[in-house]
Parts: sequence; structure tokens; C-alpha cells
Amino acid sequence: MRRYLLPFCLLTLLLLSACQADDSISREYRCNFIFYTSLHPQPCQLTGILGNSGHFVKIQTNIQQGIRHLKTTRNYDNAPEDVPLTTAKESQFNYYLGANDCIIIGTSSYDNQLVAYDGQCPNCLADYNGISYPLTWQKNGMQLHCAKCDRSYDINNGTIASDTPGSNKQLLRYKVIFDGDLIHAWN
Repeated sequence: MRRYLLPFCLLTLLLLSACQADDSISREYRCNFIFYTSLHPQPCQLTGILGNSGHFVKIQTNIQQGIRHLKTTRNYDNAPEDVPLTTAKESQFNYYLGANDCIIIGTSSYDNQLVAYDGQCPNCLADYNGISYPLTWQKNGMQLHCAKCDRSYDINNGTIASDTPGSNKQLLRYKVIFDGDLIHAWN
């Protein structure tokens, strides 16, 4: 019996450590976003961020005449794009885009990794009631700015780029992967 106890304990410890949540991922606001790049090849903005260091898009969604549309805005030139999701494959998902239906996805120029953030100011979300504290592009799209608290955030790592007194929360971050066909952001 003892000879089975040690391997069992080690396996249990390994499984428990593997199940621990990543503390840097925000779980305050639901996020579940799926996008098939094969259905929307370039010049689609969202497909264009992949592998392009420093390229990000702000993503929002709405329903128009029964069809879900993604509204994206590129960081470096503020160019908007409307992407209708018309296939049966795309219409089977429920989309949740964080605090106020806006997320930001892009490729960090620091480490060339895909990152996803909430599109709302984390400090204002913490300090005030409500969820409408949108971030806007500034400094050629390398920072996000909140008009409410006047904080700016570095888009490449989510840290505060300006010295504003008070809370100093980083951008709310979500998990994100690209598997060669699918971008998926979630928490």
C-alpha cells in the first residue's frame, strides 16, 4: 500500500498545481471571443494584426438586421472596419467582450506575443460605479488613454505609461491564442 501512496501523492500535487488559475487574467467581466481568420483573410484588420509587431485592433460587436458585425479600429491609423459574421460556423457562438463589449487584441512589440485586453479603463472601473470608461488610441497607437482619469497605458504590456495619482491598475488582461485559423480570447 505504501508503495502506491507516494506516486499517488505526487500525482495529486501535480494535478492541483496544474489547475491553478493565472492571476494576471481578469475574471471580473466575461470574455469569450472567437474569430476565424480563414473566413476573413487580409486585408481584414483583425487578421492583419497577426505576426505584425505593434499592430492592435479595438473590437466591438453589434447585431444589424439579424447579423452579428464586428467593428474594429486599428491602433496606428484609427481606421475603422465593419466585418459581418455571416457563416453558420460564426453565428453559433455567443460573444462576450469584457466590461462594456470592447476588447483589444494585438501583437506586442516587446515580445511578439499575441495579447488581449479589456477596452475599458481598469482604474475607473475600480474607482467609480458603471462600466463606460472607454480607452482611446494615442501616441501613434502605442498607448491607450482614458479621458475620465487621464491615465495612459502602454499597449504592448498593459502597464500605466503616465504618472497619475491614485489607483495604478494595469489593463485587464484576457487569455488569447491563435491556432493558425482561429483567434480565441477568453477568461
